[in-house]
Amino acid sequence: MNNKRVARIIAVILALIMLISVVYSAIGVLTARAAPATQAEINRLREEKTRLDQKKREIQSRINTLEFERMTEVAKKSVLDDRIILTGQEIDNIRETIDFYSVLITEKEQEVIDAQRREDDQLALYRRRVRDMEENGVISYLDILFDSTSFTDLLARLDFVADIMQADEKTYYKYITAKHETEAAREALEQTKFEMEEEEVLLMLKEQDLLEQLDEATAIIEALEADRVAESELYDQVSEDAARIQREINAKTEELRREQERLHLQESQRVRGTGYLQWPVPGYNSITSGFGVRVHPVYRVPRQHYGIDIGASHGARVVAADSGTVITSSYDSSYGHYIVISHGTTGMGNNVTTLYAHLSSRGVKEGDVVVKGDTIGRVGSTGVSTGPHLHFEVSIAGRKVNPTLHL
Repeated sequence: MNNKRVARIIAVILALIMLISVVYSAIGVLTARAAPATQAEINRLREEKTRLDQKKREIQSRINTLEFERMTEVAKKSVLDDRIILTGQEIDNIRETIDFYSVLITEKEQEVIDAQRREDDQLALYRRRVRDMEENGVISYLDILFDSTSFTDLLARLDFVADIMQADEKTYYKYITAKHETEAAREALEQTKFEMEEEEVLLMLKEQDLLEQLDEATAIIEALEADRVAESELYDQVSEDAARIQREINAKTEELRREQERLHLQESQRVRGTGYLQWPVPGYNSITSGFGVRVHPVYRVPRQHYGIDIGASHGARVVAADSGTVITSSYDSSYGHYIVISHGTTGMGNNVTTLYAHLSSRGVKEGDVVVKGDTIGRVGSTGVSTGPHLHFEVSIAGRKVNPTLHL
């Protein structure tokens, strides 16, 4: 085999080695590309967590003031509700962060696998070269040099030997680099797992805080209901608020109808419901208080209940019972955070509306069009409420009706 052919073969081998290294490096880059995006989401959630913590400190500072002590009990409940809502948002934030950490850990585990594969490949390449050197040793280099036919040929062969030795050195350093990359990938994985564990501990603490804050807020309403005079005043206030809200519903429903007429919308073009209501809290079917008259357990005084209460966990999804247009998304001292949806004229009757009260959060605003089953908010205990539940009302032609007759 002539020298030129040997040189070409070795050059091709070196080129292939370099190509393999480039390909594996490219695979590593492609695998790691998703990680920065996931980390960016975690960083965004951390910034949001900082803002929530600041708001929480502001509310706690207000609770610690003399002004808070001088507030009415219902006003105190409203402030405590704000703190509960922020705690719920913190919990949602942490849960979302944990979800992203789970994705990030999966990505980093793949990075470790890829890095280990690159290290193993580089090690195998280096070992093969070492074996070749042990078998041939310096003699192979000397044979190349001694076979030179002229001084010019000798110089060319010296350059060739130098290239081989440089390639050997590069092979070694590529292995060392790959080994360090594997170690760095493993360390990054362990750090990510540690950070996720910290979030899981924080979630547990926040969930405990939420339970304690709910108990504190509930105790205010329970104390009022335990006092005959205070309970009577509280009921009167809730009744007044209920009547006022119904008047607002009627007015806004009429306003929506007139607006649709102004736009010359045909009946078939108007946003309206199907005429069949869906259960508004998926997964929770217990009615803890029905529609109609209920009697106070201690004073035996009859009280009108304008809807049904559906027991559910704090933060459970609340969905639109039917398609329609949101006509109210607001806060009231009695109803807490509440939403009203107009479903238009359906098989149930004219001007059908549904109301969702005591929410911990509202996900829609006035004017939004919702489809039956869309998530519109979360279960809470805001307003005059003694524990997480959804207060659900249905009105037809301006009058409250028993929701269970239409569910």
